[in-house]
Amino acid sequence: MRIGVHFNYQNYGDWDRFEAHQPGPPTVSDQQLYEEELALGSLVEPLGFDSYWAIDHHFSPYIMTSGAVQHLTYFAGKTQRIDFGTMVIVLPWYDPIVVAEQVSVLDNLLQGRRLTLGLGRGAAKREFDAFRSPMDESRDRFAESLEILRAALSQEWFSHDGEFYHIPETTIRPRPRNPEDLVNRMRVAWTSPQTLPIAANAGLGMLMTNQKSWEEYREDVRGFNAVRAAHGWAPMQPSVVAHAACFDTEAEAWETIRRHTIEAQISIQRHYGWKDVERLRNTKGYEQYAQFGELLQRKTPEEVGEHSARPQAWGTPEQVLEKLVHIQRMTSAEELILNFRFGAMPAATAERSMRLFAREVLPKLHELEAPLHPDMTGAATVGARD
Repeated sequence: MRIGVHFNYQNYGDWDRFEAHQPGPPTVSDQQLYEEELALGSLVEPLGFDSYWAIDHHFSPYIMTSGAVQHLTYFAGKTQRIDFGTMVIVLPWYDPIVVAEQVSVLDNLLQGRRLTLGLGRGAAKREFDAFRSPMDESRDRFAESLEILRAALSQEWFSHDGEFYHIPETTIRPRPRNPEDLVNRMRVAWTSPQTLPIAANAGLGMLMTNQKSWEEYREDVRGFNAVRAAHGWAPMQPSVVAHAACFDTEAEAWETIRRHTIEAQISIQRHYGWKDVERLRNTKGYEQYAQFGELLQRKTPEEVGEHSARPQAWGTPEQVLEKLVHIQRMTSAEELILNFRFGAMPAATAERSMRLFAREVLPKLHELEAPLHPDMTGAATVGARD
């Protein structure tokens, strides 16, 4: 089983000052947060993990990577063995030619190491507004940008005449080192059920970013592979994200993941504005998010955080191993991507958890297979329809 890592680069304690537009520096500087997260990131390869993944968020304390590809380019130069992935590049925010060029450069810098492109369409109004990209066009912009990105990576010369982009015949240089692998390994993250068949019919893979229950994701894998089976395509396994808290005692692990998952959920709600139900209901392509916002209005942050924390990988090393094996069985994940620091968790706490995991759990996971389980191939679903 392959195990990757990602970090949030989150300044959780700065939300009040940020939202009030108060002058002065944050209590904890962004620079300190970056130094701490970079130090944790530098442990990924020597501790034996398989990959490092970067998130794409902007303009708030929520996640301060400000672009996944630039972030990964730094770590490409700091490492020699591990693979990389984006989770995700939000295509509607960018000129797809720029994305294709940056991806091709990174692919060459990796010198044969694997790059998995996770893609998405975004959901935070503050990011769409700052990028001057209409949020209600995101689904159409995503589809057109995906078409351009695939052409740019797979064809030396290409052109495009679409609704949003008009590109004369051009080429991307340097040419990608592994164009076929880049295109075939593209994955999409989704929350809304409407996106699943769109992604499956587009031939994309699955990136599950820990926004639903494992039971719901299990059904998503079945439905996704049923669409692929209807096309005569082979089934696929997803990449799956989970939070991890690995400590000597169950009590410390639970208190750590409970407290900081509550903080992380508060940060998510403040960044995305999920409780602005009326806006979501009236934004094309995001109507289904209004139901989520209504649910949040009926629950406290503590209830939401604890509900989110319980199915994650927390406990003693033995318990964490058991829970990760369960997650793989529920989702048929080909790779698990773990987040060891979230909310306002101290860096030292995250490092202690990460080191114990690497020593006691990671070698055992590396010995295990990560199969596609028979009931998630999609074949049975297609047969039942026939």
